[in-house]
Amino acid sequence: MQQLNVIGLDQQHAEKLADKLNTLLANYQIFYMNVRGFHWNIKGQEFFELHAKFEETYNDLLLKVDEIAERILTLGQRPLHAYSTYIKSSEIEEVKDIHDGKTCVREILDSYSITIRLQRELLALAGDAGDEGTSALMSDYIKEQEKTAWMLTSYLGS
Repeated sequence: MQQLNVIGLDQQHAEKLADKLNTLLANYQIFYMNVRGFHWNIKGQEFFELHAKFEETYNDLLLKVDEIAERILTLGQRPLHAYSTYIKSSEIEEVKDIHDGKTCVREILDSYSITIRLQRELLALAGDAGDEGTSALMSDYIKEQEKTAWMLTSYLGS
């Protein structure tokens, strides 16, 4: 017999979704800290433009961190909350001591590639579970990040 959680989703589906969301959360936390570091350490002729863009990016990532953690809680599960766990669970790797703007932008693009892929996987999983809330969140993130990836790719002249 199917056991439903408080929002009417199958408990087993909710647990699988929360596990995948926790993986996404870990990736976002590392992504956030990387971009924060780019913001602090950028040097060169593109400083003013990229310093502001990186601030815009890390503020958006921080908002998503909170939304993902709250979605996990809404599913009746617990979000990861230790950086040591994030490092172990994240595909996005910690990057240090990058000062060159184009290298920073490439790192951001690589990170978006990972988050977009994970979000597509979550979109499919949420669809199978009938989880409209997670589906809508992932769909919104994908749409926004695909456009951002295009813009950053254009910035690099690729």
